[in-house]
Amino acid sequence: MPINRQSLTKDGFTGFRLLGELDINRIPQKPGIFAVLKPEGYRPQFLARSTAGVFKKKDPTLKAETLGAEWVDGADVLFVGKAGPGSKGNRGLRRQIQEFVDFGAGKPPGHWDGRLIWQLAAAGTLIIAWKELPVEQLNAAEAGYHAAFVEEYGRLPYANLVQARVKGKE
Repeated sequence: MPINRQSLTKDGFTGFRLLGELDINRIPQKPGIFAVLKPEGYRPQFLARSTAGVFKKKDPTLKAETLGAEWVDGADVLFVGKAGPGSKGNRGLRRQIQEFVDFGAGKPPGHWDGRLIWQLAAAGTLIIAWKELPVEQLNAAEAGYHAAFVEEYGRLPYANLVQARVKGKE
């Protein structure tokens, strides 16, 4: 099954908002997974410097050749991530996505995931969608989307640099 806006919608993803116009209060607070997609007709242009915040004194900027090598031609999905409840139960999709957007705006992140998104020109025109899931389904869902993408394209989405796996399975 191809992974695109239509298949994600069919699978229960909602939202589909532009990153640059995101109203964070409209995102659910429950755990789930989220995807960043390119809009129709989007052509990648790589910024010389990432807009993302510095992580543990490391600059997130990569060379254009490296970014170009990660780009997956023909794919709509650029990144798939998950949002767990956190140790205090106060995280979820809203907080995870807010931190992801803040990271792209130059704030220091709590993690490095999806950083390649923030070296794309017009990142605000990218689309984010989400799906609420029970905590016990998060890892399997993220791993399943990664595996399905790899099966279709032979590699991970552009900004996923590590393939999610379910513990105990190869």
